[in-house]
Amino acid sequence: MSKFASLEDQLDLITKGAAEIIPLEALKERIAASIAAGRPMRIKAGFDPTAPDLHLGHTVLIRKLHHFQQLGHTVIFLIGDATALIGDPTGRNVTRKPLSREEIDRNAETYKAQVFKILDREKTEVRYNSEWLDKLGYAGLIGLAAKATLSQMLDRKDFATRFKEEQEISIHELLYPLAQGYDSVMLRCDVELGGTDQKFNLLEGRELQRKDGQPPQIVLMTPILEGLDGVQKMSKSLGNAIGIQEPPAEMYGKLMSISDDLMWKYWTLLTDLRGSEIDALRDEVAHGGLHPMKVKKDLAWGIVRDFHSAGEADAAAESWAKQFQQKAVSEDAEHTAVSIRDVVTADAVSLENAERDLGIEVQVDLARLLVLLGIMPSRTAAVKQVAAGVTIDGTRLTEKHLVVSHRPHTFHVKVGRQQKIVTLT
Repeated sequence: MSKFASLEDQLDLITKGAAEIIPLEALKERIAASIAAGRPMRIKAGFDPTAPDLHLGHTVLIRKLHHFQQLGHTVIFLIGDATALIGDPTGRNVTRKPLSREEIDRNAETYKAQVFKILDREKTEVRYNSEWLDKLGYAGLIGLAAKATLSQMLDRKDFATRFKEEQEISIHELLYPLAQGYDSVMLRCDVELGGTDQKFNLLEGRELQRKDGQPPQIVLMTPILEGLDGVQKMSKSLGNAIGIQEPPAEMYGKLMSISDDLMWKYWTLLTDLRGSEIDALRDEVAHGGLHPMKVKKDLAWGIVRDFHSAGEADAAAESWAKQFQQKAVSEDAEHTAVSIRDVVTADAVSLENAERDLGIEVQVDLARLLVLLGIMPSRTAAVKQVAAGVTIDGTRLTEKHLVVSHRPHTFHVKVGRQQKIVTLT
């Protein structure tokens, strides 16, 4: 009897939250062969240690690795210590500043400490691509470069854009997709995971494996996770990220600030619940059996538990409840994230500076905020309401602006019976 779950059960978990699988039929065939032979598939996700701290956006791939691990497959957490010397050009309009080997090694150690909050340390194969890339030598590098043409590389969107706009493209950047693809050859991967922005690099792995005589890997891409603002990719530089090493109370509070719509994407990409279970939750909320606040609390508690502990998650939930009860916030209050670009009073230069520095003081135009939140129907009505008074965190204000000195900043807005919990990013 096979030690693996059925094809249908595996697909239920593997395909949850996947943006694209290339090709899906080949994945089904590879799983079926794995079940028949009693042999685990080899699943890889690579991470260049370019920064010391991971946020929840980074953990989407790690969570998907964990799903394969739960199903009994071999997962490879690949640290791109060699490719980090190049720097992934994906989405870049300028050449990355190279990191030193010391910075890379230091960051790699912090990555390992963080990922095992999700992955099973004993069942995870940790590899470094310097194992094979550093040994290529001059002849090996020329041989690898000979496997692709310049026209193929310029088919890549970001390279094509930079070339058209006469932005510099360094020769070493063209080697990055080949180096990542060579990783798959050396590790003999069945499946490689990556974000949708990595499609070109992931497909290069299939091509190099084919040229090496190996069965080409299946590519499974996950969507990009939006940050607290619900609009832009989660990023520390944009101030919309939730770091996995943040204190439990801070992590819990930020998770409670996301919109009800975004909450479902977080359930899909950041938890181990199967797609069918999430659909059942969503259906219960839609039919009034569950309040979305309760579902969001469960989400926040579970994520804090994963990266800290159940006890710390309990304490964070209790602290959050006390904080908002003191501000007389209704359980029905809707959470929403708002970008400073939409509500602050500032010229273009000041706004750009504020977006770079999350500690710069900004002035929120309360009338504009009330219209954006849907509390007031027009600018004229909002200006009149602000003059009459708006309650912020339990204090009635009649000033036109709310001064905020750091972000993300969460506050409670109340006008009559209408109220919203806002996180300014």
